[in-house]
Amino acid sequence: MKKILLPVTALIILVASAFTVLSGPDYKIAAGYAVKFSAAGANGIFKDLKGKVVFDEQHLNTSKFDVTIDVSSINTGNGLKNTHAKGDKWLDAKKYPTITFTSTEITKSGSGYVAKGELTMHGVKKPFSIPFTFVKAGSGGTFAGKFDVNRSDFGVGTPGGKVDDIIKMEVNVPVN
Repeated sequence: MKKILLPVTALIILVASAFTVLSGPDYKIAAGYAVKFSAAGANGIFKDLKGKVVFDEQHLNTSKFDVTIDVSSINTGNGLKNTHAKGDKWLDAKKYPTITFTSTEITKSGSGYVAKGELTMHGVKKPFSIPFTFVKAGSGGTFAGKFDVNRSDFGVGTPGGKVDDIIKMEVNVPVN
């Protein structure tokens, strides 16, 4: 019985390991990150970014971003603009306290990558793609990307007016 049990056990372990999904490095967002936005009539930063970052350049199929920005951390450099941006006519931080991005796929693109997934802002969830680069440094590295968000697509503010509909985003996120 022992002679049969050992090969059967080995076979079960071998088959089970064939279905095990390898996961890339699980990074922590480090201090010094920047989430900047700019448009005619509004620019500034978000000061609170949290999330889970799993990224492996050799195994992109196991990579995933799940990040959250605290809307109330917006800083335009002007207290009155900050209050207005957090108010119900714009981001409505009380009703929609976070902006989230959850990737569903990360692919190589030219000299960088593209994270495809869902962006949720102001209660609206939409498919979204974020182009980015990753520069490895020791056991960590830095993610950087530039992309546009059409605030009207998410029901933020009134289309047109003093603030551009297209908001330019620039992110720089060191991880370790």
